[in-house]
Amino acid sequence: MRRPLLLALLVPASLLSACIVEAPGGSSPNERRQAVVTQVPQLSVRNGANFEDKVELVGATVQPGRIAPGEAARVTAFFKVLKPLEDDYMIFVHVEDAEGRMERLNADHKPAGGLYPTSQWKVGETVKDEFTLMLPPGAPARALNLWMGFWHPQTDARLQLKNPEAVRNDGRSRILLVQVPVEQQ
Repeated sequence: MRRPLLLALLVPASLLSACIVEAPGGSSPNERRQAVVTQVPQLSVRNGANFEDKVELVGATVQPGRIAPGEAARVTAFFKVLKPLEDDYMIFVHVEDAEGRMERLNADHKPAGGLYPTSQWKVGETVKDEFTLMLPPGAPARALNLWMGFWHPQTDARLQLKNPEAVRNDGRSRILLVQVPVEQQ
């Protein structure tokens, strides 16, 4: 009998070292500097998903590149701002095992740990978003699929994917960011 896979925690990285329930709203220049990068590091995964010609998901890094049960991986996604966003969107992350045996974990969160809302993003910037994925001991998954997109909490609408033929997606503006291999112990 297979045990269902349970994910212990999926938390924005900015909340791991502080006792904050929600980060400040992103009004100070220092908070913006923490969320914006001038150069994207070498990426584990390149993407190119275009959301309504407003935001491009450039790619992501996963450190380490595989996860073992009982351990954590840090995921950093990089978004290029193409046009202004009038509203504040959440980033959703759905974690599923590669075989589709577990219940999906929803990990919706404010971009950049809540430091820099999308309505304040500037055209031409590259915004980084970090979160940590922890896999409980004994988890039987071979790999985890991390699906991602943008979601508006007031209207329940997603930013629509403009180039579905270019990226792996589910047809509902949810793109496969990365598949993270799980080390078997």
